Amino acid sequence: MQKVNEIDELIKIISKLPGLGPKSAKRIALKLINNKDELVKPMASILAQIYKNVSRCNSCGSLRSNLQECFNCENTKGNFKKICVVEDIADQWSIENSNIFQGYFHILGGTISSSNLRKEDLLINSLVERVKRDEIEEVILATSATVEGQTTAFYIQDSLKKTKTKVTRLAQGLPVGGEIETLDDGTLFSAFKNRSEINSS
Repeated sequence: MQKVNEIDELIKIISKLPGLGPKSAKRIALKLINNKDELVKPMASILAQIYKNVSRCNSCGSLRSNLQECFNCENTKGNFKKICVVEDIADQWSIENSNIFQGYFHILGGTISSSNLRKEDLLINSLVERVKRDEIEEVILATSATVEGQTTAFYIQDSLKKTKTKVTRLAQGLPVGGEIETLDDGTLFSAFKNRSEINSS
């Protein structure tokens, strides 16, 4: 079989995407190559635009267009007094799609122990600033029920002590080791409805 460096590089990149192994990456690469005009050309165009115009908000962690203000930060019409803290964008989307929560979101960008992230790499300081600035009454910690997720939740709780804000955590229905984006709407509803306050002592 003739070796084509460009194809090998494409397969390597695709295989880095979540849930895709080498075999799936090869199938996707072949599909793209065989449909250059239909798939590759428009994909290359939109990826270039995303690379240039889409970034992570330094305040709330949500994805935003560099050409516009961050919708998550500027959405003051609801005058919400709650912030739901999640690990990544996929968690936010899952909760939004379920219509369970009405309030602001704060996306950390990971957990303290994952991928060698440090506390300084997460947007915890900006969370504290948002809580103070917007006079938030409740912070809901919707981190995963993993060791990393719980460690991060405890650290956030400790960081918010001086704000006197009510801090709650998702409760029943959230399985040990479970990740937010994989939960169904019923499980998420139960977890939000039965959330419990975290004592600061």
